[in-house]
Amino acid sequence: MTLPTPHFQFTVSHTEGSARRGEFVTPHGTVQTPAFMPVGTHGAVRGLSVHDVKRAGGQMMLSNAYHLYLRPGDDMVRALGGLHAFTRWSGPMLTDSGGFQVFSLAKYRKVTEHGVEFRSHLDGSLHEYTPERVMQIERNLGADVIMQLDELIAGGGDFQSSQSAMERSLRWLERCAVEFARLQAHGRSDGLPLPALAGRTEPHPDEERQAPPQALFPIVQGGVHDELRRASVRGLLAIGDWVGVAVGGLSVGEAKPDMYRTIEVCEPLLPRDKPRYLMGVGFPDDLVEAVRRGIDLFDCVAPNRMGRDGTAFTHDGKMQMLQAAYRTDRRPLVADCPCEACTEYDRAYLRHLFNANEPLGQRLLALHNTAFVIGLMNTARDAMQHGTFDTWSTGWLARYRAKSPE
Repeated sequence: MTLPTPHFQFTVSHTEGSARRGEFVTPHGTVQTPAFMPVGTHGAVRGLSVHDVKRAGGQMMLSNAYHLYLRPGDDMVRALGGLHAFTRWSGPMLTDSGGFQVFSLAKYRKVTEHGVEFRSHLDGSLHEYTPERVMQIERNLGADVIMQLDELIAGGGDFQSSQSAMERSLRWLERCAVEFARLQAHGRSDGLPLPALAGRTEPHPDEERQAPPQALFPIVQGGVHDELRRASVRGLLAIGDWVGVAVGGLSVGEAKPDMYRTIEVCEPLLPRDKPRYLMGVGFPDDLVEAVRRGIDLFDCVAPNRMGRDGTAFTHDGKMQMLQAAYRTDRRPLVADCPCEACTEYDRAYLRHLFNANEPLGQRLLALHNTAFVIGLMNTARDAMQHGTFDTWSTGWLARYRAKSPE
């Protein structure tokens, strides 16, 4: 199946080994890759405004279809102008289908070939996720890139369970593609009517029914089983001509060498002219290792979450701000970091904020970690442009893993 996607382009300008520097053109702007996408699960990166994310260098943001479907509702987001208008983020956006959340948060779930029946973690209400319904939800939300519904299993799953989930994910992908194409051709169903709002211009009904330009990404699954990963890539490429491809089911508890090896297994089979998105990976060393293995896009809640818990990313490893050693330390967290936490404050003050349980400390470290991983990808791109990526990445990883912050 060929899905028409004239609004998206991807070009690679520099390579070094498997690492690539490229440009991903979307309807809402161009993303320089490799790039880290901050995660705005509920339509907001926790503790940060969209202006914070922009100042940190963010190019593309991720939101979660499961959470937005449950609250405030995908129809409501659509009626309020779509995810871009709703969140005030003008750049490219991606929505995860919410499959991970269904399997990890739902109070009850029943998986069948038809889809997943689950109870909301918010109020226990019963819902049904099918490939078709997920496409409708993500089309209502209106992000540039949307993800298929896939079946997830616990990290380290055995071969048989991984194979069953991978094969079902391929069957669900076929259904996602059919529904995606139908929505593209025939438009969406009638949206949720809203009362008149001051300053709101009602679109023409025919215009409102048209789904925005979007790209559907399939997801490579198969656990840490090389044979299954290869079969998954072959299967999804046989189903359609995709704008990009995601690698999922990693960073879920498997050993890091297994994660790196799995990426290496997938890399030579993935299209050279399509962006590759590694889902849910965001620790600094994992980002660099994955870029070395040909990955272009990343997302993860870890930078923000660890910052809120008092852990800062540095070039010399992770720094826990509550340590007594920083009580009188007047140095910035990271000397060359342009974020507000590093340019306006010092370690002693940041430690004080956490010690006093001041929310400002959580915001500043979340902002720093977000800016740090974005900046790390900027540096990786620059190194590729100058032909020094291999030397830089080897040296950076050795420093990050060998030293401890002073």
